[in-house]
Amino acid sequence: MTLTYPLLLDGGLSNELERQGCDLNQKLWSAKLLESNPEAIILAHLAYLESGAECIITSSYQATLPGFIAIGYDEDSAKGLILKSVQLAEEARSRFLSLTPQASKPLIAASIGPYGAYLADGSEYRGDYVIADQELMDFHQPRIDLLDHSTADLLACETIPGIQEAKVLSEILKNVKKPAWVSFSCKDGKHISDGTPIEQCAAYFADHPTVFAIGVNCTSPEFISALIRSIKTKSGNKKIIVYPNSGAVYHVESKTWSGLSDLSSCELMVKEWMDLGADMIGGCCGIGPEQIKAMGQSFPK
Repeated sequence: MTLTYPLLLDGGLSNELERQGCDLNQKLWSAKLLESNPEAIILAHLAYLESGAECIITSSYQATLPGFIAIGYDEDSAKGLILKSVQLAEEARSRFLSLTPQASKPLIAASIGPYGAYLADGSEYRGDYVIADQELMDFHQPRIDLLDHSTADLLACETIPGIQEAKVLSEILKNVKKPAWVSFSCKDGKHISDGTPIEQCAAYFADHPTVFAIGVNCTSPEFISALIRSIKTKSGNKKIIVYPNSGAVYHVESKTWSGLSDLSSCELMVKEWMDLGADMIGGCCGIGPEQIKAMGQSFPK
């Protein structure tokens, strides 16, 4: 698989689902819709493709075997729902290409959220959960194995808040077949959520055999430029990926965001990030199709 850079990613899946009227205020977040409202997920993906996204990220961020089993699914059903997240993205891509036959075929990245996403308490933005390495291995391995054998193009390990979890994922990813990216949640322009310097994280993956891109997501736009500079110093030949949130505040109780993204600044921010060395750019929570379309205006024609 050959990737062309810069690559425009999609935006936040949850806010586009909420715009459709979906209620995501429950522990599985958007993953609950894999069974209850799959068409909404397809339409959300399609909205981003129609806005110019060249890569869409599946609805498996919070889709985990323990999460589904905890609410009554058996293991086979849970595995089926995780794989369904890729099938829905494929359906959206198929519809897009049938409507826009001249377009290049978009990529599908299979989302792998952190352990904190399973806890559903906002800890993926703090990195303060206490867990043994083996427990993290046992949590991540089955889902990564499933998605690695799916028809997705890439694996996207997202919103990783701590170096411990990053190291566990590194070991698992050494044995996958698909190329993967690892992106961290960061609390400022120099540190990921648990306080580890982002330079240390970048250096850890600089020679990884399957991780092709390192970066940050669901982090305030104000920190992105500084984070790119720091990553660039230690990332070797890896691509740099950034997809920030809108800069809004996350409320754990209601699982909602407050604040608005500024459409007029999208083009300027993206141009700066590309000038600094970002290769893959998109948005996370609070960034919708309009913002992704605006970001794309800064990409080379």
